[in-house]
Amino acid sequence: MRAVNVWYCGPRGLLLLHFLCSSSVGSPSPSTSPEKKVESQGLRFRLAGFPRKPYEGRVEIQRAGEWGTICDDDFTLQAAHVLCRELGFTEATGWTHSAKYGPGTGRIWLDNLSCRGTEGSVTECASRGWGNSDCTHDEDAGVICKDQRLPGFSDSNVIEVEHQLQVEEVRLRPAVEWGRRPLPVTEGLVEVKLPGGWSQVCDKGWSAHNSHVVCGMLGFPGEKRVNMAFYRGNETEALRASVLVRRHFLAGRKLRKRAAKASARHPKSLGRTVNKFKVKHKPRVGRGPSKRMLAQKKQHSFGLHSVACVGTEAHLSLCSLEFYRANDTTRCSGGSPAVVSCVLGPLYATLTGQKKQQHSKPQGEARVRLKGGAHPGEGRVEVLKAGTWGTVCDRKWDLQAASVVCRELGFGTAREALSGARMGQGEGEVSTRLGYTHREGMGAIHLSEVRCSGQEPSLWTCPSKNITAEHCSHSQDAGVRCNLPHTGVETKIRLSGGRSRYEGRVEVQIGVPGHLRWGLICGDDWGTLEAMVACRQLGLGYANHGLQTCTHVTCKRTGTRFTAGVICSETASDLLLHSALVQETAYIEDRPLHMLYCAAEENCLASSARSANWPYGHRRLLRFSSQIHNLGRADFRHYHSMDIFTHYDILTPNGTKVAEGHKASFCLEDTECQEDVSKRYECANFGEQGITVGCWDLYRHDIDCQWIDITDVKPGNYILQVVINPNFEVAESDFTNNAMKCNCKYDGHRIWVHNCHIGDAFSEEANRRFERYPGQTSNQIV
Repeated sequence: MRAVNVWYCGPRGLLLLHFLCSSSVGSPSPSTSPEKKVESQGLRFRLAGFPRKPYEGRVEIQRAGEWGTICDDDFTLQAAHVLCRELGFTEATGWTHSAKYGPGTGRIWLDNLSCRGTEGSVTECASRGWGNSDCTHDEDAGVICKDQRLPGFSDSNVIEVEHQLQVEEVRLRPAVEWGRRPLPVTEGLVEVKLPGGWSQVCDKGWSAHNSHVVCGMLGFPGEKRVNMAFYRGNETEALRASVLVRRHFLAGRKLRKRAAKASARHPKSLGRTVNKFKVKHKPRVGRGPSKRMLAQKKQHSFGLHSVACVGTEAHLSLCSLEFYRANDTTRCSGGSPAVVSCVLGPLYATLTGQKKQQHSKPQGEARVRLKGGAHPGEGRVEVLKAGTWGTVCDRKWDLQAASVVCRELGFGTAREALSGARMGQGEGEVSTRLGYTHREGMGAIHLSEVRCSGQEPSLWTCPSKNITAEHCSHSQDAGVRCNLPHTGVETKIRLSGGRSRYEGRVEVQIGVPGHLRWGLICGDDWGTLEAMVACRQLGLGYANHGLQTCTHVTCKRTGTRFTAGVICSETASDLLLHSALVQETAYIEDRPLHMLYCAAEENCLASSARSANWPYGHRRLLRFSSQIHNLGRADFRHYHSMDIFTHYDILTPNGTKVAEGHKASFCLEDTECQEDVSKRYECANFGEQGITVGCWDLYRHDIDCQWIDITDVKPGNYILQVVINPNFEVAESDFTNNAMKCNCKYDGHRIWVHNCHIGDAFSEEANRRFERYPGQTSNQIV
């Protein structure tokens, strides 16, 4: 029997979402047509699929006693609004296509559904007619509703389901529960959360595939063998021994403290004290176990059996399994609770001080990374091909492919396979040799229609199609959200005094167990980077601002009264320089001094210009256009002019700076935008300044100070470097792509600029070939 994955966590347990269309759960302005009203009342709606939350899923409609789905052709957010109201929610926040929550079964009731968003029922929307569709279930549409019920909604609109259960959560419970155990828990008895509480799983027929799925759900990339003798035949002895070892440990710790004090007074007494401990506290395994441990052995509560996973499932509910019935008298006869041991990913093995686990890596230079995510284990999927990073098109993107990415990066299975550039549009580098260009975003798209079984060690081993034949755009960049192990780091920090949970003074927990206390952080040197780390640890995304609040606190600096504070956000901007445009527009101009008085006042010339014979002579300028895109998920805004918004530098191959320029942000605006994005910021009439997501600010090569004064530069080979937001004054989701570098050759008369690229667009090997000296991104003169 397969688990039913149509569920809702209601106040009375696990419920199936069946809603009747009526004025109490429909739109606030229902239809006045009697015929449509009657037809709507004969329909039922539910959310299905997995994995999902109670307010999202595949939309299913019951008509004439038969459940069916909706095709995603022409589906819009307006249609999602109508359907969410049919389901009893106030509105929709998004919708999904291509069977994100899995393909449905039965009829496809509606196709080419077109709604205005104000309809009182889906029956008022235009479509091809009931049951008239040319789609498959791979095109089933889903909705994401706002987690807020319509006025008048009650549980009477929900039909309870009998004999159809659902695994809500999974956890590992250590067999020995004494003392403070380090997190994350990697081994223990498997427990599943059912409507009646936590239950154990019978291990009869339990396989490594089952363990693989459980570990993936808990945030671990793989599983390992378990010493079952500890849990099965020798369980009582193991528990008994663990109690004695615990007693032995506690007694030893007390005695070691006394021994340390004694040794401070009489060094020779240490050996006698320790020998006394060995004799007096020798563990006696033959003693009987405590009543608590024996009772624990008898408290097995089985709720699940006959679990049979293939190993590629993203959730245990997708496996074949059976639930014990309430009247079962004998459960798991001759069996024991299932036990699983998981392998930590490299990131968490390092954080916990454990030995770094070895994982299979893709051969050659094929690699995968995540960019643009607000939390660990989430982001836009980028892959390395021919030394250049590029994105993945979301066509056919599903949980299996997303899970391969997550496990390859050392996380568990995927919680979500994201489409539609939900994690921002890709950056990379424009590569003309690939024979295609993109109007949206910048850079290459390397893969499309990736089809993984879930068993592959790398995304590169999954079949895919050549992107040059697909013409995918960056608005279709794929992303993932991976399952992560619970580490508890978010409990070591908190915010206080803010207007919401996303802001406040930063407090940290210090001390030892039993003597823990909360304390403030001094605001000295507290800035955007430190605030980013705090927000990330809190699980609140990015830092909009790193604040220093006026509160009494003792700091090293005399008289300091400022404490560290933050304002966090789930989204942030991400600025990126169009490096290809720099390369295309670079040239040299000899500009007369009498035309540079204003530029000299703005400090846009080299220091030697002060001793020039004004107004006679000229300065040699390297000019180029600067186009800065915002490819993040929030607008780039600032409320005052930044002293330095961009650094322009000429560096020697050994990293010495020989010439420099800069751009102050006295004007940032939306010069141009993508086709579907409206301009919001403009400098005219003292308008609000910034760069909207999907827009770019252009400083043409013929604008004053859009140059580097190279009058004093001698002929030779150099590096042109441009760094945006160099002092991190405004928060971004990614600072690693703020630097652009080019090779330059100057012969004293002409200059050649080539190989321009963003700092994180190439492979490490390609960057090493380019960077043959230290201090590449330093703005300090060597």
